[in-house]
Amino acid sequence: MPCLYLSTNVNLDGVDINPIFSEATKAISAITGKPESYVMVLLKGSVPISFGASTSEPAAYGELVALGGITKAVKRELIATLGIILQNSKLGIPRTRFFLKVVDVSTPMGSKL
Repeated sequence: MPCLYLSTNVNLDGVDINPIFSEATKAISAITGKPESYVMVLLKGSVPISFGASTSEPAAYGELVALGGITKAVKRELIATLGIILQNSKLGIPRTRFFLKVVDVSTPMGSKL
């Protein structure tokens, strides 16, 4: 179940964030090969963030946690695609001010818990 946690310094009051949820869910599903019904997206606004010594420009930090299926190519595609979604959204967060940490929490060597 991929889960994307997004934090931004942008105030979300009055912003329609549904398109961000929808686009991110579809992108994560397509890139990871997991069904959309398994994807979770959390978005938190008005978080104090300093990026490049600036606290006033829009910025975002994200963590995507998934159970398996994360390769270097998948990581690159997730970072690029989610960056474009945030940049083109009403949040207007430049791709250069977005950092995404991608974590695969699958157990070593595919053992079962």
